[in-house]
Amino acid sequence: MMHFKTLTGLALMASLAAFSAEARDLRLAPAAPPAHPANGVMYVNFAKYLPEESDGRLTGTILGPEVVNLGQMKDALQSQVAEVGNLLPLYFPADFPNMALTGELSLMGTNSQATAAAVTEYTVFCEPCQKEMRDNGLVFLGSGASDLYEFMTTKPVKTADDLKGLRLRSGGAPWGRLAENFGAVPAQMSVFDQFEAVSQGVIDGTMASVADLISFRMVEVIKYITYVPIGMYESTSNFATSTMTWDSLSPEDRAAMVRAANRANTDFTHRWSAEMPAEAEAAAAEAGIEVVEPDASLVEAIQEFVSTEPATAAELAKSNFGIEDGSARIDEFLKLVDKWTAIAEEVDNDPVAMAEKIQAEVWDKVDYATYGTAM
Repeated sequence: MMHFKTLTGLALMASLAAFSAEARDLRLAPAAPPAHPANGVMYVNFAKYLPEESDGRLTGTILGPEVVNLGQMKDALQSQVAEVGNLLPLYFPADFPNMALTGELSLMGTNSQATAAAVTEYTVFCEPCQKEMRDNGLVFLGSGASDLYEFMTTKPVKTADDLKGLRLRSGGAPWGRLAENFGAVPAQMSVFDQFEAVSQGVIDGTMASVADLISFRMVEVIKYITYVPIGMYESTSNFATSTMTWDSLSPEDRAAMVRAANRANTDFTHRWSAEMPAEAEAAAAEAGIEVVEPDASLVEAIQEFVSTEPATAAELAKSNFGIEDGSARIDEFLKLVDKWTAIAEEVDNDPVAMAEKIQAEVWDKVDYATYGTAM
């Protein structure tokens, strides 16, 4: 009888071991077309790195934006239509006010790799950020950042007066504030809608990454580009993971997911900020798009406006969401930006070196038995 029980126990243990070693294929939602770096690099590389980091236990299948788009992402992850997805907190500020706080400082960004790393470190160790993610059934696995945003328009923008009355697509509240400050009319709309809106004359242009010229075919409708210091898109949760999926994984597989995500995050930022701008500029030149040199007074006026953004963001955090210590949190985040700017410059923004630094400075300090679980 004891021999039978021993054999039964050994069989059960072998069965469980086989089950735990079985590959888990995750449903991945980049919410972007293949030409966009969020899909063609960030999620393609993540799917490649998953089996490498997990000894083959984890794989992924990429869902197209026609299945899950950016506006649907939160619901899709909560319903498990997708298990990992590209979540933008600025799309859902009422649900993620603490995470969106860093996004309110988007106009201040100057170094893409440094900003992405700062958002990652800030969010991982920000208890209110972690709580609101968990309350929404999600787990944060890191951020990325775009290249610097520009004015891309159908009418030339050289001076502040040229902005007056222009209808410009805004990807979030910071750019809306900027537009209104200069007398332009911000149009809050998805990046997917800007091509049609410009082509039909609904808007006069967009405040966006020059890479959108090739990611979203804007090269076909834009006539002018004005390079000005209006920040970058930085408030991202590139691999937001359903807690149902996260809770079903072992700590080892959670750590493997993070390593894969961390590598893909810096790849994504490098592709968007370092490689695509040159390709987009070449496409713009071929299409006859004119690059407008901004008047120095416009650049100075924009920089003056941007310098007021920390105070504005703190006040909005308090008045809109009751965040009383917004100024202190903003100071903390800006110190992290300075820290990571020094690191990024030291490694010349190399994506592999940045991933190694972020892994050591942030993710290696995480306990995967408890990270992302109920607090």
